[in-house]
Amino acid sequence: MGTQPLSGLRVIEIGDLPAAAYCARFFADFGADVLKIEPPEGDPSRSSPPLLAASDPGLGSGWFAYLNFGKRSVVADGATGQGRAQIARLLGQADVLIDSLAPQSREALGIDHAALRRARPGCVIADLNWFGQGGPYSGYHGTDAVVRALGGQVQLIGPAEGPPLALPDFQSAIVGGLSAFIPLMASLPGRERAGGGLWEVSVLESVAALAEYQACEAQPSGRGQPRLGINRFTPTYPMGVYRCREGWLGITVVTPLQWAAFCDLLGMGDLAHHPDYHMGPERLRFADTLEPRISAGLATQTADYWFERGLEMKIPFTVVPDMAGLLSTATFRNRGAIATIQAGSRHFEAPRSPLHLSRTLPAGGGQVPALGSTQASAVWADERALERFDGPARRPVTRAAGPLDGLRIIDLSMGWAGPLCTRQMGDLGADIIKVESCGYPDWWRGTSQSQTDFEQKLFEKFPRFLAMNRNKRGITLDLTSPDGAALLKELVRGADAVVENYSSQVLPKMGLAYSDLCKVNPSLVMVSMAAYGATGPWSDCRGYGSTLEQGSGLPSVSGREGDPPVMNHIAHGDAVGGLNAACALLVALRHREKTGQGQHVDLAQVECMLPFVAPWVIEHSANGSVGPRTGNRHAAYAPQGVYRCQGDEAWVLVAVTDDAAWQALCRVIGHSALAADAALAGAPGRHAQAERIDAAIGAWCAQRDPDTAMRLLQQAGVAAGTVRAPVNLYQDPHLIARGAFPVVERAYVGRHPLFAAPYRSGAQPLPVRWPAPTMGQFNREVLGGVLGLSEAEISRLAELGVIGDAALPPAQRKRTAAVR
Repeated sequence: MGTQPLSGLRVIEIGDLPAAAYCARFFADFGADVLKIEPPEGDPSRSSPPLLAASDPGLGSGWFAYLNFGKRSVVADGATGQGRAQIARLLGQADVLIDSLAPQSREALGIDHAALRRARPGCVIADLNWFGQGGPYSGYHGTDAVVRALGGQVQLIGPAEGPPLALPDFQSAIVGGLSAFIPLMASLPGRERAGGGLWEVSVLESVAALAEYQACEAQPSGRGQPRLGINRFTPTYPMGVYRCREGWLGITVVTPLQWAAFCDLLGMGDLAHHPDYHMGPERLRFADTLEPRISAGLATQTADYWFERGLEMKIPFTVVPDMAGLLSTATFRNRGAIATIQAGSRHFEAPRSPLHLSRTLPAGGGQVPALGSTQASAVWADERALERFDGPARRPVTRAAGPLDGLRIIDLSMGWAGPLCTRQMGDLGADIIKVESCGYPDWWRGTSQSQTDFEQKLFEKFPRFLAMNRNKRGITLDLTSPDGAALLKELVRGADAVVENYSSQVLPKMGLAYSDLCKVNPSLVMVSMAAYGATGPWSDCRGYGSTLEQGSGLPSVSGREGDPPVMNHIAHGDAVGGLNAACALLVALRHREKTGQGQHVDLAQVECMLPFVAPWVIEHSANGSVGPRTGNRHAAYAPQGVYRCQGDEAWVLVAVTDDAAWQALCRVIGHSALAADAALAGAPGRHAQAERIDAAIGAWCAQRDPDTAMRLLQQAGVAAGTVRAPVNLYQDPHLIARGAFPVVERAYVGRHPLFAAPYRSGAQPLPVRWPAPTMGQFNREVLGGVLGLSEAEISRLAELGVIGDAALPPAQRKRTAAVR
């Protein structure tokens, strides 16, 4: 079966959706044989920017290179009977099929997923689409920027007065690819699973999941967060990118202790304990007053200096690199985060897969396939059967149970990233036991120190906690106590995996590091998710999701020329880290299933952000520089922009992807003169007259609300999307029609909507088996039913404060510790 977890699997990729290509690339990274079926003219992304100098024919796109290294390319002409027969035979070999064809194209090729599954029952299929196969948008034209606008990823970015700013491309493919990889991996055949299944994956819903935090926090009131300006976000301050004497520094200050340390470091001691600046929301109200002093202080030293001081003082700082700086960062190189890719005669560097498994590292690079470099006959010659395992008879997987039924995961994580990882596993049927402490509960239950807030049990009411922790059994254990630590080890003894996102030294101090837990359970898989990983000089770096985006260099390629580096999200790295952690966990479990070996997954969340800058990294590595920032414009699509519509904070994003769409746009907006202008017939001419074209589109949009503008443009074949605020996702007609917001009922809050997983195995989303647990809700069920403790033993633990059913205010935490 080979040494890699996915060796022995044949993966067939067909269609040209970038998210599908990225998903398939992940399979190749871990040993699968990935065959990319292309038409005679090749995948359209072979000509996508950025273009590499002195490249071989068909191998000049940095974007195509990143999505496809390590695969084989087979050409099949679906317009001919011979080509369709070749495709049918190739699909008949598939262990995994990743299909992003439009339904009409699939039908023309004679591809029938149901028939394929009957012929090959263990085959796992992903049906990827920009918008999903049902709902009002299902026939719409998608682009990366369009789905991000509709998915709540654009509206809060950019100057307060507008227009909102959208990165031009490359982002949704990463999120959509990760979202497809998770259910496919969960459904592979195994020792006790028959495997197989058909998963529909919506790129829009994958992208919308990144807005879940802001959406769910605003949903109870219905009032969305305002766009406050570049690098300014609700609910804390300072959070952004600041110019230093040399370089740029990413800053995120949240807690009172961090603010006090920050003020002391910058010589602003008079502000450290000022009552107006105690908490982030309070500081945000005075941001315009504080900004000049902060900027002046930071300008006195280099970004490298401030970063080193931040490490010493545990303040969430990071240097914001450009692409040259990123490629020269020793920490990334020493951790193996940079790979070498070969495309014909060219060699260049790119981010490596961030799934840092200790026993089974991903490929460190690879060859970009030339078009048709593998003959179909050569594939048939080494045809192999579905990979099989020795062991007990496999049982079928039911929809109610989910493909991960029977798997037990101990969730020690908090916040967004770790809980999102384990939520994926719970949605797919795994038994998730979430462990909190009454003294130190999940910080997404809130960080208030107010006695009144504890009496009102606000820790049970925060929407963000409810969103991340459905389908989990929650218990409480004080891990600083001998009893708590011992009980955790007993849970680990019978578990398959542990997920944690503490700072790198926390669990080792309690005797609960991987080296300790694997003595209890040698086959244990443990995923750790420190900001910069568990190794290297930055392993103790404090970081939030914002820190991870800042450290990835993504802000350096965002925005317009003349802007500072522009952040694209309040906590981009959290959701992305959670998705990558789920992928890494599933690959590690696959390795264990093949070998019996557990392992430690050392996931650096900042490395999970590097794929979002991969095209620019490749461009710099191959060409020596990157092109200028273009704001809302696109290097290939002309025009692309965000236009004001009728209404308050009303915008639509329009992307003209080819010359036919240009003519359609001109017809819709009633500009026959533009359509007839020969100088505008091609994209270069339209780029040259972008302001003239923007004025015409802007005048038309200003007379319509954004949803009407989107509908009229889409009906004509022009890609367009309303720029939705995160809170307005709940009113999106397409998402509503697809059942994307299941409603559950829970103690303390009543009925509330959740975001469904972006993948589904039928017409409806995956079921929510139960809502997020209240504190200690499953103590007796788990401690008694799983560990076999008696009622007397459980009562003793409660009396000692090892377990409980409520978060403790600070004074009570001290009394409980004194009792023990």
